[in-house]
Amino acid sequence: MPILLLLLPSVSRASKQQNDFDPGSMIIGHVTDAHSWHILDYRSDDGNHAVAIPLPIILVNNGHVDFFLSSRFHHGHADYKGYRLIGGGAAREEIICVDTLGNPVLDASGNVVKPIDLSITKTSAAIFIAVILLIVIVFIAKAGYKKRRNQAPKGLQSIVELLVVFVRDSIARPMIGEAHYRRYLPYLLTLFFFIFFCNILGLIPFFPAGANITGNLAVTATLAVITFFITNISGNRHYWIDIFNTPGVPAWLKIFPLMPLVEVIGVFTKPIVLMIRLFANITAGHVMVLSFMALIFILSGIMGAAVGGGVTVVSLFMTVFIDLLECLVAYIQAFVFTMLTALYIGMAVSEPHHADLKTAE
Repeated sequence: MPILLLLLPSVSRASKQQNDFDPGSMIIGHVTDAHSWHILDYRSDDGNHAVAIPLPIILVNNGHVDFFLSSRFHHGHADYKGYRLIGGGAAREEIICVDTLGNPVLDASGNVVKPIDLSITKTSAAIFIAVILLIVIVFIAKAGYKKRRNQAPKGLQSIVELLVVFVRDSIARPMIGEAHYRRYLPYLLTLFFFIFFCNILGLIPFFPAGANITGNLAVTATLAVITFFITNISGNRHYWIDIFNTPGVPAWLKIFPLMPLVEVIGVFTKPIVLMIRLFANITAGHVMVLSFMALIFILSGIMGAAVGGGVTVVSLFMTVFIDLLECLVAYIQAFVFTMLTALYIGMAVSEPHHADLKTAE
């Protein structure tokens, strides 16, 4: 697979001479955010057409708020109310200000003026959908408990209970401790279910699923920042003392602030690791699946439909295999993110065992 990805740019250039298919734009366009929810493309006698669900555009420019649907831009081919949608495909989408002649508006420094963009993008809409579906699932499970009081769980209720008990007994209790885990269990459950559910939705290739939610760096960064604040606000006195006066470390390392510096850096690198790990793993899975799909159209354009048909069988087999693997990765990444969050919180609220360290010294 790495060899195929290395060959993809050069093969892409050759295929673009044969047809209009651009694998780079297709892949990047899927894994990045957009101001509309693209469904499919079709070709007719008057050219190529895109079918997409328009999303709300909310812009703030010089204290004035503009609200309209992304369909006003006609997929980036038209200006509206002095705004233009640029990018898309392999380039990041953004909205700039234009004058009545269609020229970009420049500020005093010669930079293109951009409004404050508060739009509901594809990722934002997908998050709303995921949250609504999660709420529905939880309420269905809750109704099951009311109807089947003191009975064994059944159906969706049993799946939800299995995951809740798993997070409680395999993550929260051992990582945080019996004395404190109940306080943080609601956040850990929310974190696990949100990440796991978004990962699964990203594997379903049709609306209202298919969005790369946890493959968006802004989403994983937000989750990591929440964990960062919860961890450090919950940190007790011993947690902060251990950062600046680490037990079991030679005195010269404390006087020359090497270890305190390392510990302070570690406070900030922990959420960064959470953010990048989830983003990179989920995005890599999407890229691999889309690369196998792209090979069908690339080789069909270069070598003909017969070769493309043969490649289709192999690509579909590998795509199914990668999708099944991604189902496992979806669970593992939710588990790892939640487990590390619980570990960081546990380190912040637990009491240190300085006595054992002094005895060892």
